[in-house]
Amino acid sequence: MTFTRTMKRMAVRTIAALAAVACTMSLAACGADEAGKIRIGIKFDQPGLGFKKSGTYVGFDVDVAKYIAKKLGYSEDEIVWKEAPSKQREAMLQNGDVDMILATYSITDERKKAVSFAGPYFVAGQDLLVRKDDQSINGPQDLNGKRLCSVTGSTSAATVKEKFASEVQLMEQPGYAECATALFSGIVDAVTTDDIILAGLASASRGKLRVVGKPFTQEYYGVGIKKGDTKLATKINNAIVDMIQDGSWEKAVSDNTSGTNYTPDVRYNPPTPNEGEDA
Repeated sequence: MTFTRTMKRMAVRTIAALAAVACTMSLAACGADEAGKIRIGIKFDQPGLGFKKSGTYVGFDVDVAKYIAKKLGYSEDEIVWKEAPSKQREAMLQNGDVDMILATYSITDERKKAVSFAGPYFVAGQDLLVRKDDQSINGPQDLNGKRLCSVTGSTSAATVKEKFASEVQLMEQPGYAECATALFSGIVDAVTTDDIILAGLASASRGKLRVVGKPFTQEYYGVGIKKGDTKLATKINNAIVDMIQDGSWEKAVSDNTSGTNYTPDVRYNPPTPNEGEDA
């Protein structure tokens, strides 16, 4: 009996060890909830783009992600949504935590050193969000001496540091909800990021905030993927083209910016997705 119990304990330990090795080799295979599914990183705190609401996920990035996933052969219930904060996006792709990221992820040469992109699927412009009754800020030229908020790790914060560092006091927060709160309470005078993000925040403010409407950059939103995956980039680009051609792209923009009078810059939108493919 003792020998039998010992053998059983050894067998259990052996199985556990093998399972641990399998988990190390393929993390996704270990989670029953993620097996056979696609893991997509989005923002959880950006109204109109990527927003977690009562256990569901809504926004333009979410709609684009769903369309791409469907073209790749995944239904909506086969998508695992992962929160992708700005400063963690590269690491999430490199570590294999997600298969792709659609999180207002601007394509830059610096980021392409660590990850690859498909797309772009949208071109935004950096702008300013202010209190509705504040008429002192009507463009970036009015930022001298003002207190400005943006999100840590975003290209918006980097742009402000580069172009206006000697003129503004920059506060960086982990998310745009925190920036909007600081603006409401008077801690800062303006929030800066891409215009479509600001349009979502303005919509959520019920008329208390307004977008200045003087964009001063072009931000090309891409789908972040593992570096060098040209086959996946091609499939994603083809899906974006289909979304634009069948009218789903325009509908997604309209649905997610309703009531804000926001219109994408027609000089750049809809964009031509050609990132990440074989030359």
